[in-house]
Amino acid sequence: MNKKPKKSPPVPPQTNFVKILHGLIIISLFIMIGSGLQIYNATPVFGGKGGWSFPKWATLGGWLAGGRNWHFAAMWVFAFTLLIYGIYIFLTKRWKRKFVSEQDLKALKVGQNPKRRTYAWHRIIYTGIIPVLLLSIASGLAMYKPAQLHWLAGLFINWQILRTVHFLTVPISLLFILFHVVMGIRAGGLSLTRSMFQP
Repeated sequence: MNKKPKKSPPVPPQTNFVKILHGLIIISLFIMIGSGLQIYNATPVFGGKGGWSFPKWATLGGWLAGGRNWHFAAMWVFAFTLLIYGIYIFLTKRWKRKFVSEQDLKALKVGQNPKRRTYAWHRIIYTGIIPVLLLSIASGLAMYKPAQLHWLAGLFINWQILRTVHFLTVPISLLFILFHVVMGIRAGGLSLTRSMFQP
């Protein structure tokens, strides 16, 4: 008896507007990472001038000033794109299915449906990255304009803590991207991930 082939899960429609916003976020994020590593190499966060540095191929900007120019230019694109995306999620009420709810927490405790648990974890991760992104932008602005935003820089106690916090938001953001992709594949297969980049 032949088994019927499994049907691929339906792919929810993605608007071109959302695809463009996702593309801008990803591109600006990786520009900030490459230029940020260039800034790091000029004045390492850990170990001072003789501290560990990143390989040249992983950096962007060529030198400190070049890295700063790339970094701050991409920062404005990143921040404003996130702001626009946040407003879009609020106005379209997508936040109701994007962010964690009490039902998601219940599903993790007593849920028997693996896909429902996957959705719950996805929403938890999606919600958890918000304070990390806000912290990344706040710490970045505090380093960008420490004199004008001295009150913001002061919240981090000292310069070393400020730089360390900003640096640590990078691997957390990369882990978020990894989990975001993995959870998307588990929930909707590769077709769901591809739908975000196909016209």
